[in-house]
Amino acid sequence: MRKTKLQVEHQYDFDLLGLVAPLRDYKMAWVVNNLLGIRLIKCEDFELEFINQPDLVISQFILEKEHGFIQLLKNRSFSDSGQTLYLVPELKIMDYFLLLQDYTQELNLNLYMEQLSKNKFVQNVVKLDISKLKSKENLLTY
Repeated sequence: MRKTKLQVEHQYDFDLLGLVAPLRDYKMAWVVNNLLGIRLIKCEDFELEFINQPDLVISQFILEKEHGFIQLLKNRSFSDSGQTLYLVPELKIMDYFLLLQDYTQELNLNLYMEQLSKNKFVQNVVKLDISKLKSKENLLTY
């Protein structure tokens, strides 16, 4: 009997900023909202299930726009056993990810990076190349 495999090509049509900021998720969302003049809203935690591993529960805040979105994702999660899990394990140094999708080209990524880096709570802001991440599928939360 012949087997058929389904090949899926995901679209990563968003920009990704990595943030180093040792803050609680609600405080980080408040900082981002104030610095960028936006209104991220807490939504249901994103749950990612793995085979033979604990589930990953990620805090997320989102602003849905007419032609895109802005999403803040926490990189760290803690399992019931106290184990630290990461949304993107190869970037353990990053505390948060800011996903920016804008089909209208209204968002100015460089301005956002500049505004975020001015804040005393944000230690570092880096634009990341999504194509170089091994676990980039974990960022597809929508």
